[in-house]
Amino acid sequence: MVSTEISTVRRILVEGIDDISVETTPTPEAGPGEVRVRSTVVGICGSDIHAAHGRHPFIDLPFRPGHEVVGVVDAVGEGTDASLVGTRVVVEPNLACGHCTQCLAGRYNICAELAVFGCQTPGGLTDAFTIAADRVIPLDDALDDRHAALIEPLATPVHAVRRAGKLVDGLDGKRVAVLGAGPIGLFVLLAARRAGAIVVVADLLESKRTRAQRLGAIGSFDPTAEGAVTTAKDILGGPADVVIDCVSRESSMAQAVDLVDKGGAILVVGVAAGATPVLLDLIQDRELVVAGCLMYVREDVQEAIDMLTEGVVPIDEFVTAEFPLDRAAEAFAASTDPEHVKVLITVGDRP
Repeated sequence: MVSTEISTVRRILVEGIDDISVETTPTPEAGPGEVRVRSTVVGICGSDIHAAHGRHPFIDLPFRPGHEVVGVVDAVGEGTDASLVGTRVVVEPNLACGHCTQCLAGRYNICAELAVFGCQTPGGLTDAFTIAADRVIPLDDALDDRHAALIEPLATPVHAVRRAGKLVDGLDGKRVAVLGAGPIGLFVLLAARRAGAIVVVADLLESKRTRAQRLGAIGSFDPTAEGAVTTAKDILGGPADVVIDCVSRESSMAQAVDLVDKGGAILVVGVAAGATPVLLDLIQDRELVVAGCLMYVREDVQEAIDMLTEGVVPIDEFVTAEFPLDRAAEAFAASTDPEHVKVLITVGDRP
């Protein structure tokens, strides 16, 4: 079923942070079990910026980004429910095999053959794309596109907070330190507070620390300041039960070990650039749990949708810039500015 006669679409190609262009490709047609989606809003992720700089360990240049994507289904392939045409959707971009051990256990976020739409495959930063029908989630009209564009980046922090809760018997009343107040760190803050935690946030920039406190952190600290760990513990009223590291460098992991209580947990959410030394002697001696967090599963996505629908996420604190598709290079440049939180690209009718 095809609803448009336009023969080509625009697609963003990233060959480097200073080499971002608009290419023209044939309009895709939905195959069996697929839908075609007309993109409306696409978020730029920190992973996109790391990849554009050639620093992401799992995304190779060149790549065609767009995994934080909202759109409207405008065509379906054979065997796909035709009633989806005209439906606003958000994409769940993890492309799993469905038959490995982890998929069968419901942990398809760590599928043995996992690929991510917009990272290892061409993504949604385009006029239109095709994807398996089970990778799109219909949206309620109560959630506008700008809010819906935050569903995907919020789902990962929701997943991290859910994992943390399992490791320490729930977060209600627990002390949590979040390292990094970028988009992921701020979303972790909101999700942890929703779970009942008392949260302190670390960041180098005072403006980010101030934003974290506006969003409900009990306090914040500069991780490079003298006595930073003591300051954090004083704010929390003791060592953290959980530290969620959204930076994932040697220095942040070392600080996490110093911040967390004996028997506590450290959640690694940030993507490390490669092999990273850790204080294994102290991890062993203090019986610490160090756990990784990768993406999310559907229940985390639904929790993110609920948070956005309920107004838990103040949109103006997160969406700090918007650009049209043909100014994608400017959007990527803006995203490198640490003062921005989330930069969105709007995809309208082509000029």
